[in-house]
Amino acid sequence: MGYIKWAFWISFWVLVAAFFHYTLPQHDVARITDTYEKRVDFGENSIFWASADVGSDGAAVNRDVFFIQAKYPNDKVMVYRNEDTGWGWPPYFKFDTSNLQAEASDLKSVAADPQWVVIKHYGWRNEFMTIHPNAISVRAVDSPDVRIIPWLNIAILIVFFAFVWAIWVRWRRFREARIDPVMQEMGDSLADAGDSISQKRRKWLGR
Repeated sequence: MGYIKWAFWISFWVLVAAFFHYTLPQHDVARITDTYEKRVDFGENSIFWASADVGSDGAAVNRDVFFIQAKYPNDKVMVYRNEDTGWGWPPYFKFDTSNLQAEASDLKSVAADPQWVVIKHYGWRNEFMTIHPNAISVRAVDSPDVRIIPWLNIAILIVFFAFVWAIWVRWRRFREARIDPVMQEMGDSLADAGDSISQKRRKWLGR
């Protein structure tokens, strides 16, 4: 039973960590190498794509999607999609996809004369499943060594763990006040019943 309990809680917290890692904003320092638009036919990975742009036909099985190609200071490449989130999840309320694409195109640079930018995004990159993180904003910086402190992530995680701690404390108090005494009484009753049966059996054997 103990193994099942540990497996449940480990699986639960892995899912929670994956949810936050996918949903919370992340910041990459990179150099934009190109921007383009491509028709995408959605399939099994459709849950990792945002809904159609606000005002567009959301029932279409394919649509044009903006993409931003970038290169990190260590020469590793990354491709971001650029889609509206609208009023859906995650709640970034992004409606400026076209404006962001124009900003990204204006910030393109070459290796000989790099223009470093901070790309704010959420999501994962997976080549096998053709999953791309969704760019939220782009801003120019002077150096790839810029320090970024994710204050929003820190605040959200503090609130979340404070909420979990409050629930755990209240559950522990409830268990100690209501459940543990009942379980103790049941255990004592079973023990008394067992003693009574043992006494009766000894008397019967004595006869």
